[in-house]
Amino acid sequence: MKAKKIILSLFAIPLLFIQCGQPHQKNELSQPNILWITIEDTSPQFIGCYGNKTAQTPAIDKLAEEGVRFTNAFSTGTVCSPSRTAIITGVKTYKTGTGNHRSKYPIPGFIKGFPYYLQQQGYYTSNNVKTDYNVAQEKAFIAEAWDESSNKAGWWNRNPGQPFFAVFNYVDSHQSRTMTETYDWYKKNVLEQLAPEERIGENEFEMPPFYLDSPEMRKQFARVYNSIKLTDNKIGELLARLEADNLKDSTIIFFYADHGEGMPRGKTNGINYGYRVPFIVWFPEMYKHLSPWGTAGVATDELIDFTDLAPTLISIAGGEIPEHLEGRPFLGEKREKPVSHLNLSSDRSDNGIDMVRTVTDGRFVYSRNFMPYINEARYIRYMEIGEIKQQMRKDLAENKLNPLQKSLFEPRPAEFLFDIENDLWETQNLANNPEFKPVLEKMRELLKKEVIASRDVMFLPEYEVNLLSDTTTAYEFRMNEKNYPVEKIYEAASLAGFRGTEIAKKQVDLLTNPNPVIRYWSVLGLRSQSAETLMPFSANILSAMDDNYLPVAVIASAIAHEMFGNKKAEINLKKFCASKNPDVSLMAVYALLYIQNKEPFVETIWKVREMDDRNYNIRAACMDFLGSLEIVPNNPDYRE
Repeated sequence: MKAKKIILSLFAIPLLFIQCGQPHQKNELSQPNILWITIEDTSPQFIGCYGNKTAQTPAIDKLAEEGVRFTNAFSTGTVCSPSRTAIITGVKTYKTGTGNHRSKYPIPGFIKGFPYYLQQQGYYTSNNVKTDYNVAQEKAFIAEAWDESSNKAGWWNRNPGQPFFAVFNYVDSHQSRTMTETYDWYKKNVLEQLAPEERIGENEFEMPPFYLDSPEMRKQFARVYNSIKLTDNKIGELLARLEADNLKDSTIIFFYADHGEGMPRGKTNGINYGYRVPFIVWFPEMYKHLSPWGTAGVATDELIDFTDLAPTLISIAGGEIPEHLEGRPFLGEKREKPVSHLNLSSDRSDNGIDMVRTVTDGRFVYSRNFMPYINEARYIRYMEIGEIKQQMRKDLAENKLNPLQKSLFEPRPAEFLFDIENDLWETQNLANNPEFKPVLEKMRELLKKEVIASRDVMFLPEYEVNLLSDTTTAYEFRMNEKNYPVEKIYEAASLAGFRGTEIAKKQVDLLTNPNPVIRYWSVLGLRSQSAETLMPFSANILSAMDDNYLPVAVIASAIAHEMFGNKKAEINLKKFCASKNPDVSLMAVYALLYIQNKEPFVETIWKVREMDDRNYNIRAACMDFLGSLEIVPNNPDYRE
């Protein structure tokens, strides 16, 4: 008997050494495998399990039928790179300063891609394949977060028995497929990849009411349904591989889109159509206890946003949640109680400058438009080359649009308030409806509270974020009250978008404030005022054209040219367009897109477009300017 025990102990020695060699690796049964399936540019109302009877999404629908479907899941941004930065860091982009699409500013070293923390718990982390993280030194950031990030990455490259976190991103529903590439490209790469019986016809769906219901528009919008169908087919293939590898019974599956639908008024716009996403979690039998809602076809209206993902996954993997993560775990033993509302944000997308802050409780979506003189169908080159956007502009010119459809091309109000429960397509703005005044005031206060508490650094003009990034990070800069008096800055910014003489007087008084960012917000607010309102203050605005803070001088010059026809303003704007500072140049060129008298600037814009040192966004804005005057065609051959 003693000899037998000795022999058994000898056999145990190699196993002991193996375990010591992998100190963080845990038993596969104690840690779930996690599969993330992400798709692009899709709103829930185009998915079958969310009530769309036209959609053909059987793979996604089956996940919902057997899992948990979220009805109040939101992206924290409305375009891919800010959205993905919030996902991978678990931090809101208005804290990291990464809200502007593809800006590549530094973040503190302690903010890591959250898969790093899963690795510390023994997980194999793989990403197939999109990253698009909006941070400086992206390659090093990716290398630290993922064991493998490539188009060959997957759970199949892990060590035997090692738990995995595997991400697969499908681009087939991306805006490039649904609107930006030519129709012939779409036919070859999407439509012809579907069997005839899988294709959704041009007259088989309901058109959202803010698009003209015409044969030309239906031809373009059918692309959304067929692109999602192709995506669903590929998801089905991935799930079949998971099952064939005998891993489905030990894997929690997450499915979601990276932000709202990639169509005009959706993607890049800070409203429900831009933020709300389809989101489903599927649990195998052995991990059903991690779901607080049960499983097998349940729906929850619990509010979640993308910054909740990192702490949730770290916690169910057995890790400790880092202090800088402020989202809440919504699954497992460390689940925290649901929240009453979410704070969301939308900033610049490519050459399309904008700033929106949003609060939602799921039913109501309140959006504060800080640059409302820029409309919802704003100029963004990547969208302007899409045939559907061109058709919309053509229909506008031919007076075919109803008031709702026209509104996409008109200045926005300072505030949107939509009741999604009763108005899914956001057709009735309730901000001026006395019945909803209590809701409006509550949302306003929640927004102000979040801006100040988070010290929202995106209230700095991008010009400033770029400058400070040479020596620090926006995340750290915002915490210094002397450098960034956020309450005073917000007080000035909170006037922007509201119109009238009394507001204008307050804004003019702030034009001489010693803080340049406060002066910036005062003049930016004046940009939304009418010429009649501004005429008594013309001397103040003309003086602001000489402000030594360039963002103030640019906007003041744009106002003076548009409202007063000032010749010096024209000269200034031409100089600013050619500025060596890329943020000044983009600000000036983009400002010219929203003035009536563009003719004096045509030669300047041509020259700026040809300068070797212009970045993509500046060239894109130049092409939008020339395209708006029909000097160049709006098609994929003229992307920049």
